[in-house]
Amino acid sequence: MMRICLGGNTRFRYLVIAGCCAALYAPLVAQADGSGESAPDLVPTPTLWRATTESVELPGGEKMGLLGLDLLFDVNDSLRLGVGTYGAVRGERGGFITLGLVGEARQRLSPNWLARAGLFVGAGGGRGGYTLSGGGLMLRGDVGLSYESGRYGNFGFGVSHVQFPSGVIQSTQPYLQYEYPFFSLLNPAWTAALPAAGNTGGGDAAVPTRSTEFALVTRTYKIPSSVLRDDGLAQHSSMQLLGVEWLSYLDQHWFLKLESEGAMGGQSNGYMQILAGGGYRFALSHSTAVKLHAAAGPAGGGGVDTGGGLLLDTGISVSQKLSSRMALELSLGEVRAPSRSFTASSLGVKLNYRFGLPGVSEPAVSWSALSDFDATKLRARVVNQTYFKAAPAWRNRSVDQSVSNLGVQLDYFVSPNWFVTGQGLAAYAGDAGAYMTGQVGVGLQQGLSQRWFVEAEALLGAAGGGGLAVGGGLVGQGNVALGYRLSNALSLLASGGRVTALKGDFRANVAGLALVYQFTGFTHK
Repeated sequence: MMRICLGGNTRFRYLVIAGCCAALYAPLVAQADGSGESAPDLVPTPTLWRATTESVELPGGEKMGLLGLDLLFDVNDSLRLGVGTYGAVRGERGGFITLGLVGEARQRLSPNWLARAGLFVGAGGGRGGYTLSGGGLMLRGDVGLSYESGRYGNFGFGVSHVQFPSGVIQSTQPYLQYEYPFFSLLNPAWTAALPAAGNTGGGDAAVPTRSTEFALVTRTYKIPSSVLRDDGLAQHSSMQLLGVEWLSYLDQHWFLKLESEGAMGGQSNGYMQILAGGGYRFALSHSTAVKLHAAAGPAGGGGVDTGGGLLLDTGISVSQKLSSRMALELSLGEVRAPSRSFTASSLGVKLNYRFGLPGVSEPAVSWSALSDFDATKLRARVVNQTYFKAAPAWRNRSVDQSVSNLGVQLDYFVSPNWFVTGQGLAAYAGDAGAYMTGQVGVGLQQGLSQRWFVEAEALLGAAGGGGLAVGGGLVGQGNVALGYRLSNALSLLASGGRVTALKGDFRANVAGLALVYQFTGFTHK
């Protein structure tokens, strides 16, 4: 049976993190090195959303049901890479959530069956997280089989092993999973503009557009007086949240959605929710539309009693266009934890950006077929950030110990130098298991030479857990960085900065190191 054992050596754990990140990115180096010569066609990248369910055994025979959500991209026929999250949805550990990196190898056994082996390297924790997850580092290995059914997606099963090396969780269990495959159109490195069509003749049919929305979300929960915290005391009457939402339209009306939000006010710092679902949109006029939605997923932390962790969300919203791509949306809804008393009325305000992505399938796409699209510069960063004490009461335990965080950042360049950015980080070392933060912001990049560049960025978001004194949960962070380009697609970025709770004692100096992958996406003009 699969077993992962790292013991208690902190330096060894750091080496494991670095090694896993390097292993995940190594195939991309090889892919990027050949990007200097423009190919006549672009090959769509097989991509999939994956949901996994399993039941982890905790000390004392307690069971914790985990729901995993992954986004994976094919590097080649045998390897996939991506990001993922695991969160409690059954048992008594609502709010136990981790974020991390995913890699898997697979081997086709027949036209429909595949064998697979995967590794998740992540960080986090939650309700009881300090005792259970220690510093927060999570390792999950699995082996299993998948069946490709065609139009209905892929179904899989297997055995996984979950371990928190600095905590007490160590469990082997069966799992079930479902995969929804599709194709993405991405090009390694940055393409400033669409190149000439080469030898394609320029007569190819235009690529269709798939509508997509991205939104910054602020939300307020109004909580009835009958709702209790997980310690039996009355829950505070309100909670403010900040986060992001992604919508992908299946046609003109139906959409799938994924959202993530964390508490930034209301005496529940450390609360987090990750919800997936769908909905229906219908237009009232050229500029006004109504949306209905339903979603579910893991939620909890910050003393909010969500029981096993499953949260249900339903609601209605009205969207008003501000421009051809921007819209302001007002939403009303209700959330409920079916295994506990937690329920709340939800009032949300969203700033939406609507754009079109290429609707591609398996066949290669010529450059001439993308004449209705612009090349978009994007970056993905795998980052380690370490917090160092900058105030006497910055945390409620181990005050002289630094906190190390693992996470992912995504950057979208709106001009050659300016970018918008978002990050999700979770603690994996430093006696702060269950600390998480999600932030959004803006940044500026300036080249110094062909390979060297500098950056500055400012972020705002929600944070909590792990005993860090973040007050209501709203934090701000500023960073400066020095970067070095290893190739057209890969860079190293060393950063320094400061993170501060706007209404708390948390102050920390930040040192970061990131491996950066630059790639080109395509958005409708």
